[in-house]
Amino acid sequence: MANFKRKYPLARLRRLRSTKSIRALVAENKLSTDDLIQPIFVKESLKQMEEIESLKGIYRHSEESILKEIEDLVKTGIKAVAIFPVIDNDKKDEKGTEAINEDNFLNNVIKKIKQNFPDILVIADVALDPYTTHGHDGVLNSDGDVDNDETIKILRDQALKLVQAGTDIIAPSDMMDGRIGVIRKALEEKEFKNTLLLAYSAKYSSKFYGPFKDAVESAKFFGDKTKDTYQMAVANIEEALHEVALDINEGADIVMVKPGMPYLDVLKAVKDKFQMPTFVYQVSGEYAMLKAAIEKKWLGDEVMFESLLSFKRAGADCILTYAAKEIAKNL
Repeated sequence: MANFKRKYPLARLRRLRSTKSIRALVAENKLSTDDLIQPIFVKESLKQMEEIESLKGIYRHSEESILKEIEDLVKTGIKAVAIFPVIDNDKKDEKGTEAINEDNFLNNVIKKIKQNFPDILVIADVALDPYTTHGHDGVLNSDGDVDNDETIKILRDQALKLVQAGTDIIAPSDMMDGRIGVIRKALEEKEFKNTLLLAYSAKYSSKFYGPFKDAVESAKFFGDKTKDTYQMAVANIEEALHEVALDINEGADIVMVKPGMPYLDVLKAVKDKFQMPTFVYQVSGEYAMLKAAIEKKWLGDEVMFESLLSFKRAGADCILTYAAKEIAKNL
């Protein structure tokens, strides 16, 4: 920071805060619809949308209702959605086999979305947890832990099927070592050279994911298990920088920090160090807490906007948030 000589009364910083127009003119960070990505849940065999109790205002959509939801999002100016599937229980198994079925529910939904809304950017996770009976993000070894190298073979095939269905941005969220390199190599070999990889590079083994587990109905499978052996330890930041560096070197186009507000320090460190497109995910627990406080009138509606602006201030180029549609309407 420059060594300014001016002092009060020559320097009256309140002059820059005196009116709403002045505050807008000198704002260092601004939030627009270009900064927002709406996560959407789509459930197999669902006839009409159903509300998610722990995520106020968010729904599981049917294959039909999701098209209406995307139409509404497009009208608000939202340009990208992240799709999360809720798979029929009878299609889950120990190895997540349904994930590599090119005719599976999610792939067919993505095809319909792109047919009806070719300009909307579709982001799809690459991970096996929606498809496994045990709820982990990969296949298990004889010790009951996730087998890294066997898992990435399946993730590679899953990614290719998603791209073939029309996915614009592949988002490996599983935190397996080496998965970005394996997927990037496969995309190059199959002539999908322009497909973007959004790496969940600093994804922490957080307790803020609870409502998401309700949304995808995985809590009943996962129980009290943890993902501590593959998602990041919540105490670490240097490790996060190492993870991001590895993903960039393996071919990631965009990196992401997840969760958001409890990890603003990580977000800033990643952006400052690597200076490449950096996304952040305001996860289900963050959204649910704010919504509950707003509903109780302990906090005002404006706190949601403030929380998203804090991500921009910390360096985020884009934000995945369940509040995207709501905020976009206000913007």
